[in-house]
Amino acid sequence: MMGSMAAFVLNDTMTKTTGGAVPLFQLLFLRGVISISLIVMLWGRLGPMHLRLSRRDWKLVAIRSGAEVGASFFFVTALFNMPLANLSAILQSLPLTVTLGAALVYREKVGWRRFSAILVGFFGVMLIVKPGTDGFNIWSIYALIAVFFVTVRDLSTRRLSKEVPSMTVTFAAVLAVTGFSTFAQFTTPWAPVSSAHWVAITAAAVFVLMGYYFSVQTMRVGDVSFIAPFRYTGLIWALILGWLVFGDWPVPSTLAGASIVAATGLFTLYRERITTRPLPPL
Repeated sequence: MMGSMAAFVLNDTMTKTTGGAVPLFQLLFLRGVISISLIVMLWGRLGPMHLRLSRRDWKLVAIRSGAEVGASFFFVTALFNMPLANLSAILQSLPLTVTLGAALVYREKVGWRRFSAILVGFFGVMLIVKPGTDGFNIWSIYALIAVFFVTVRDLSTRRLSKEVPSMTVTFAAVLAVTGFSTFAQFTTPWAPVSSAHWVAITAAAVFVLMGYYFSVQTMRVGDVSFIAPFRYTGLIWALILGWLVFGDWPVPSTLAGASIVAATGLFTLYRERITTRPLPPL
């Protein structure tokens, strides 16, 4: 899981290094084409992949893939316009939003402890985005919208049947983003891609597939409630790479907010593990 988080942040870093020189949809299209090529080349080596899904699972895959398109657009747009660590800190609220979403959509029981942790965690998010201050802008809203789409993606993933291969879901998401960007790129002129940007885009495609691969392998053999907290190592990578590559370091209020979000997220995961633990035999 730590390898997965490192790969995803490296993907974000490589994408951000293009600095907007390559239009957003053109970048997503190129990265998607490279990712699809790599998946085809490695077909079957990253895990089973087939299309024999039930109608219910196809519906969930469609919802998940649509959410992936929305998340990619708003996340990458925010990534180009705000510090990497700030964006990653906002994304650390996902365990909280997924828990809240499961309670609202699937009527899963959430006790007062987890609900209180969610409220405190959202206070931490407010410290990061700073509404009503000069530090608050449209890109903070884009990051929050990205969190919403990723929450929808994760909630739909939780309802998929166990028979659905993870790589089939991944391939569908990559196809959806690439297909959307194929048509969307015609709204902007095609920009020449320098050799340095080709390297960055290719590296981003490789890292994003590494992230998926490590995540899939982890989910196969690991206890989800145990390995989920290791997702927070992504924030450490974002802090380090944001400082080394872009010279960004969050202000104290952002670090405080990120700490609150991480702490409440860990508590939420801990409580979920406690409440779902099977009772000992009598």
